[in-house]
Amino acid sequence: MSKLMTEEQVVAELRSGMTVGIGGWGSRRKPMSLVRAILRSDLTDLTVVSYGGPDVGLLCAAGKVRKLVYGFVSLDSIPLEPHFQSARKAGAVEAVEWDEGMVQWGLYAASLRLPYLPTRAGLGSDVERVNPSLKRVTDPYGGEELLAVPALHLDAALVHLNVADARGNAAFHGPDMYFDDLYCQAAERAYVSCERVVPTEELGDLTRRRIARWSVHGVVEAPGGAHFTSCTPDYERDERFQKEYATAAKDPEAWEAFRQRFLGGDEAAYQQAVKDWHSEREKRTA
Repeated sequence: MSKLMTEEQVVAELRSGMTVGIGGWGSRRKPMSLVRAILRSDLTDLTVVSYGGPDVGLLCAAGKVRKLVYGFVSLDSIPLEPHFQSARKAGAVEAVEWDEGMVQWGLYAASLRLPYLPTRAGLGSDVERVNPSLKRVTDPYGGEELLAVPALHLDAALVHLNVADARGNAAFHGPDMYFDDLYCQAAERAYVSCERVVPTEELGDLTRRRIARWSVHGVVEAPGGAHFTSCTPDYERDERFQKEYATAAKDPEAWEAFRQRFLGGDEAAYQQAVKDWHSEREKRTA
């Protein structure tokens, strides 16, 4: 059964107030075409779970986020995502700051349909101080006190992979899966965007087929859909464009100009605007 969809069809299945998990890692293999589709929608009041990058920044800048659960929010080569930084300073979102391992464990607990999982991650840090609702549990076998990480149940998950088939099996070809498989398994509905939809036999090595069709509700073929984040080996991070994004984010007028030029239309318009921007830069430096 084909599960092929468009970005707009995916967003039409989302609702305001949902908890949405976004895969990838920082500024790497983010489902940016799906994020841009959310920006064009009237969705709001979202709880977002992410190892954050520009996905979080853009959604915060657009006022789409009520609550954010994260291990970090970074552009990798630019340490702190500027829109997230502004939203955090202004108290514009409810922030749940966890250790990176705790986010993984929360997703894993949800994937197993467990209420929580015990961990040592976060102990001895300020995680408990800034998250006073966290509880500890005692190991019934050895008596050790551990942190109980509550399950991160997701209404929807959005991830981007290198390839997928029409039924929802998907594979990564880069150096890391990150935790995209856990996002899909922790969600009521998971949506995979990909660089290419291919026949199942062309997905490649079974060790890289970490997302199975049973956990996927929809597949979107989105060449360049992770831009401006990386999707190795198909393309690396667009560092020049990311720098332009981060610079514009620091000034309201510059950001409005950036938003109108690159985010004012559909995905095809975005991709063309980026292409034109690079062409203009090359002409100026020629």
